[in-house]
Amino acid sequence: MDEKYNTVVSEAHSEFVEKKSRFISHVKPVASEAEAIEYIEAVKKKYWDARHNVYAYIIGKNMELQRYSDDGEPQGTGGIPMLEVLRGAQVTDTVAVVTRYFGGTLLGTGGLVRAYTRGAKDGIAAAGIVTMVLCRRISVRTDYTLSGKVQYEIMQGGHRLEDTLYTADVVFNVLVQKSKCSSFIKDIINVTNGRAEITEGEDRMLAENEV
Repeated sequence: MDEKYNTVVSEAHSEFVEKKSRFISHVKPVASEAEAIEYIEAVKKKYWDARHNVYAYIIGKNMELQRYSDDGEPQGTGGIPMLEVLRGAQVTDTVAVVTRYFGGTLLGTGGLVRAYTRGAKDGIAAAGIVTMVLCRRISVRTDYTLSGKVQYEIMQGGHRLEDTLYTADVVFNVLVQKSKCSSFIKDIINVTNGRAEITEGEDRMLAENEV
């Protein structure tokens, strides 16, 4: 699993009019191709009377799955430009759909490329981009006399303290970026002179601003 990747924060919409054609952008984070297709179908159903629902999506932590459709627009004028916007923003696990209500005026090949590019960019801007990082849950058990030093080390290192349990000992459950786990464990061993019990747990992806 990659230790870091970008995706969009949440589902978002935006809209603009170009030469009387109405373009409505829809962008959403998705976890699978099935979820992306389901979202595309939902947009098509909602805007069933629109001339086109052009889409593009990228799935996978390494951006390995990339799909697009011009949905009736001239080949290469909609889906590929939108896919290029997703690639340029370096976002994955993301689907973008741009709905077009034809306004009666032809935009031409260049005009369509610009319009669908803008639609994808506007949608991503509205959704926002977040960097996800791979973290590991680490539990540190220590006695009360050393708990202050352990807590200071956790906060000083900028790690996320998930919770603290006060029983016969003190247990700190910490979320640490995977790349920093070795140094964190070494620091805890040092400040406690090896008297802390350290247990490594599961890995999970978290937003960078949460850790």
